[in-house]
Amino acid sequence: MRDECVRVGVFFDIRNVSGYRLDVIQKRFGSRFDVNLGFLPRMSKSTLKEIARATGYSITTVSRALGGFDDVNDHTRQVILQEAERQGYEPNLAARALQTQRSNTVGLITPLDGPRFPNPFFTEFVAGVGHTVGLAHFDLLLSTNVSHGSELDAYRRLIGGRRVDGMIVLRTRVDDERIQYLSRTGTPFVVFGRTENVDEYVFIDVDGEAGQAALTRHFIGLGHRRIAYLAPPSELMFARYRRHGFERAMQEAGLEVDQGLIIDTELTERAGAQAAKHLLDLDDPPTAIMAGNDQMAFAVMGAVQERGLRVGQDIAVGGFDDVSSAEHIHPGLTTVHQPIFDIAQRCAATLLLLIAGVAITNRATLIEPELVIRASSGPPRP
Repeated sequence: MRDECVRVGVFFDIRNVSGYRLDVIQKRFGSRFDVNLGFLPRMSKSTLKEIARATGYSITTVSRALGGFDDVNDHTRQVILQEAERQGYEPNLAARALQTQRSNTVGLITPLDGPRFPNPFFTEFVAGVGHTVGLAHFDLLLSTNVSHGSELDAYRRLIGGRRVDGMIVLRTRVDDERIQYLSRTGTPFVVFGRTENVDEYVFIDVDGEAGQAALTRHFIGLGHRRIAYLAPPSELMFARYRRHGFERAMQEAGLEVDQGLIIDTELTERAGAQAAKHLLDLDDPPTAIMAGNDQMAFAVMGAVQERGLRVGQDIAVGGFDDVSSAEHIHPGLTTVHQPIFDIAQRCAATLLLLIAGVAITNRATLIEPELVIRASSGPPRP
């Protein structure tokens, strides 16, 4: 079994990652990481010698100022940075990497849900990470892991081979050996998600329990009582939180949780379609179906329509994520919005700070999701 890696160099203009000590990132990684001007790469043959001649400083001072070293005072640094900007100077990143023993690369390993590229959630997440790391002249090394059993080996290859300076970890598990490995090796990393030992690492997560509870209450408020839930794989931590949210909302409403209407399944369209067909074949089918993500919800909607039933009128459907197509599918999908692109940017910006050696004081970020109501959810038929 193997994993496939691709190096993605992404350079974009971004103006909305304030609050993540951009001044520190700029100082450590160079003046071209600029929240005001954005990152606009340009071709140039400007050299350290020419900048030194124009500013009157030595080549050594110019080099250390552009490299972000602390022994250059602020006034000198600003004079040199302004002249470098005027000349359109581009650093020799290969030489800098040799000096700093850094690869200037961030690693991200994503699971494959099938033979093709991962689902829209991961596409948007990868774009958010790349959007941010490119500003710091970093590359994103993306590995699409083919075999679940070899995922830790993929981490070992990236870290042991010094191919990356830090990692972003996705889809945390109840007992997550990836986090344990990264902690043991002292590798900078940021987690999107949580485990039970949240005090041991920096994480950013969405409150999945609150989001799933809000969606469940919405269906209950419409009059639904037989509500099915397509639960994500139980080894994933967010699956545990969301299931708690579903069961809690049902119990608070005085409704029995019918275990026959809870199906543990994979987060794929095929799994969503199969589960929906099973539920619709029941003697007493549910009046509402909540899927573990939007991709599954789309498949549920298709299965409902194949039976000649109307989504939102005969069967209500809900999802989780609010990917871009959720708004444009017909009917529009009621779902739980989590700001995927923004979360990815936060993870990347925080990781850059950790790589720069900056202590992160706010190590735990929990984001409140938002219920988005569209036409796929309506009251049950009389």
